[in-house]
Amino acid sequence: MAYITIEIKPVSVNEVYTGRRFLTPKGKQYKKTLAWMIPKVKIPDGKLHVKYRFYFSSAGSDAANAEKAFTDSLAEKNGFNDNRIYKIEMEKFVVPKGKEKVEFEILPYVNDGQ
Repeated sequence: MAYITIEIKPVSVNEVYTGRRFLTPKGKQYKKTLAWMIPKVKIPDGKLHVKYRFYFSSAGSDAANAEKAFTDSLAEKNGFNDNRIYKIEMEKFVVPKGKEKVEFEILPYVNDGQ
């Protein structure tokens, strides 16, 4: 499977949730937008390996914070529990304002270290 591109500015988990995981108004809008932007993809059986490329317009943006908010929406849209993800790879890129996006790829997890 090749990377799938979503033309949306990644947001941090701090912007999406408040307190004990209550959605903020910005979080509700982000998840609603992602619900129609993220395509349904074939999810491999068993453990998963997810690769992300986050394209931010600010070098100060935190890819780790953007990952959780995006993963929650990705799992919800594609009907899998994110506890099946055993490996996450992330890359961060800085792009001009207005060119922000997220790319992802979902693969079967292969434990090559054990």
